Amino acid sequence: MPEKSTTLTHLNASGEAHMVDVSGKAETSRTARARGSVRMKLETLEMILSGNAKKGDVLATARIAGIMAAKRTHELIPLCHPLGLTKITVDISENRDLPGLDVEVLTKVTGQTGVEMEALTAASITCLTIYDMAKAVDKAMEITDIRLIEKTGGKSDDYLAAEEKSAS
Repeated sequence: MPEKSTTLTHLNASGEAHMVDVSGKAETSRTARARGSVRMKLETLEMILSGNAKKGDVLATARIAGIMAAKRTHELIPLCHPLGLTKITVDISENRDLPGLDVEVLTKVTGQTGVEMEALTAASITCLTIYDMAKAVDKAMEITDIRLIEKTGGKSDDYLAAEEKSAS
């Protein structure tokens, strides 16, 4: 079992921020899944699902925004490496219990560093785009529960969120 790090990898010995050198790491298949939700009025959810939002197709626009965000994560998060992502999926599903929409993103790469930040960035931007597309009718929407659900590959242990472990 790999040893857990007790230091922050993005700080050098002097405590200054730096990009981690991954050149000595082996290329492996790595995946990450992240989720988020947008809570809204039931009427707003119904408007989005019916395709009647004034700005256009909320779900298609949000999905494209999430994909674009994953690809540009290194431009948004200062110490992230640019990655040649091999797969990005953005799934948006209705959740009548919120009421609102649940977002789940899967990112994949064969490389020397993980894709967690790309999945989290995509989930965040997908949720923000949903908010932007529907804010004219529901400014009280809430973006909630953005979190890493699963990570595989690399030298460190795979990760599966507690709620996923109990569901299986």
